Amino acid sequence: MWSGPRTVSTALMRAWENRPDTVVTDEPLYAFYLTATGLDHPGRDEVIASQPQDWRVVLRELTAGPLPPGVTIYYQKHMTHHLLPSVDRSALAGLRHAFLIRDPRSLLASYARVRSAPTLADLGLRQQTEIFEEFGGPVLDSADLLAAPEPALRALCAALGVPFSAAMLSWPPGPRESDGVWAPYWYDNVRRSTGFVPVTGPVPPPGLDPALEPLLDECMPYYEKLRKNILNVRG
Repeated sequence: MWSGPRTVSTALMRAWENRPDTVVTDEPLYAFYLTATGLDHPGRDEVIASQPQDWRVVLRELTAGPLPPGVTIYYQKHMTHHLLPSVDRSALAGLRHAFLIRDPRSLLASYARVRSAPTLADLGLRQQTEIFEEFGGPVLDSADLLAAPEPALRALCAALGVPFSAAMLSWPPGPRESDGVWAPYWYDNVRRSTGFVPVTGPVPPPGLDPALEPLLDECMPYYEKLRKNILNVRG
């Protein structure tokens, strides 16, 4: 599952992890990304210490088998910007790919509350479009997921060729062993959650710092291109 930050991606990971036939991994290329770029993210040193920093090691772990007994699905939550150009993507060709997107105005308003002065590269929309063009796969808009969780999850499962499980609709609150060590900086809301909170009716666009409007303009063409391929969730 390829997404950018602040796209409801962790809640979606919770939904998959709650299935008895699924194991998950949380942003396994994060330490590689921070090491390669030198960027200063919250909990940077902890992240780098918690994962392999060599993308080759990570990709071998992501594509090696077998899965534990009773497990048939290995759900990998990825941030698109972690897949830097130096990574040989051919190792990922045998996996099934899916894409989670979010309206950039909402994405930017949420991201700016945790990390100021984001750039287009931080948000991963350009990279997400590139990965989609290379591998293809179902595209799910987080707005559709929140508006209609069960139909959205059913559509996603069908597109990926796996049976839907009602266990995806709710989960126990609290942290998980599978959460990345960066969870204290980013996962407060999802750790309190027990499921998707449906959004009904029109939602007014969030306020956005005027300084971020040029970045919003950069984001929109990528979002609109991906949105042309979204799953038909609402019939």
